[in-house]
Amino acid sequence: DVQLQASGGGLVQPGGSLRLSCVASGFPFDAYSMSWFRQAPGKEREAVSCITSLGGRTYYVDSAKGRFSISRDNAKNTVYLQMNSLIPDDTAIYYCAREGYGGDYDEGLCTLPELYDFWGQGTLVTVSS
Repeated sequence: DVQLQASGGGLVQPGGSLRLSCVASGFPFDAYSMSWFRQAPGKEREAVSCITSLGGRTYYVDSAKGRFSISRDNAKNTVYLQMNSLIPDDTAIYYCAREGYGGDYDEGLCTLPELYDFWGQGTLVTVSS
């Protein structure tokens, strides 16, 4: 069965860095786009970053541009989110998700939660001094 195991969250001071990992199993990883979403208290779940199946295209929410970097290692069935220069507003539970149709998302559409059919359990990122 499909599994998405997210890890790497924790408590970090403002300005610090974390790298989130999501290890996938149970499906041909290199045939699916993947994304990271986050949900902060009192806020809607939002797409943070997306990456196409072979890493050819990426998306970042405006607040993450220049600070976050998504990547994937298809040989390891893993998608990463490197988060630098963290700020308190980054505090959220971060979820990895698999695009539900296979292949690559259409440009501008990867932010839609309805596009995804499997979600990881989430990993908590807390940015606080």
